[in-house]
Amino acid sequence: MSLLFSIIESPAHPDLSSLYRELGIREIRLGSQRKAISQLRKTPPDWVVAEFFYGYGNNYAGVNVSNLDVFLHSQRKYAPQARVIVLAGPNEMPHIERLTELFDIHAVLPLPLDRERLRALLGGG
Repeated sequence: MSLLFSIIESPAHPDLSSLYRELGIREIRLGSQRKAISQLRKTPPDWVVAEFFYGYGNNYAGVNVSNLDVFLHSQRKYAPQARVIVLAGPNEMPHIERLTELFDIHAVLPLPLDRERLRALLGGG
């Protein structure tokens, strides 16, 4: 059974638990990057689904591009085999290329999410 981290940091992140169950994927739901990194060290996932937020403010100026940078650096170390699927809203899509230049991202899916595209990516069709 595959293991998937669902990193849910906003209400825009769709509830995909029923899809994961249907595909026989065990989901661990995490509410922050900090919790996801802690779990990553204990249990490396096969999949990661997380929403991308570009760093418009000073918090991400220079070194970090987004909310996912620190997690993705840790993922390289603790779970390099994990395939990362990033969800991005319309305002974030113009900035997603900056993230994909820095990290190996399996797929980027726009929000609102096409569940059938995600199903196909996860091997269900």
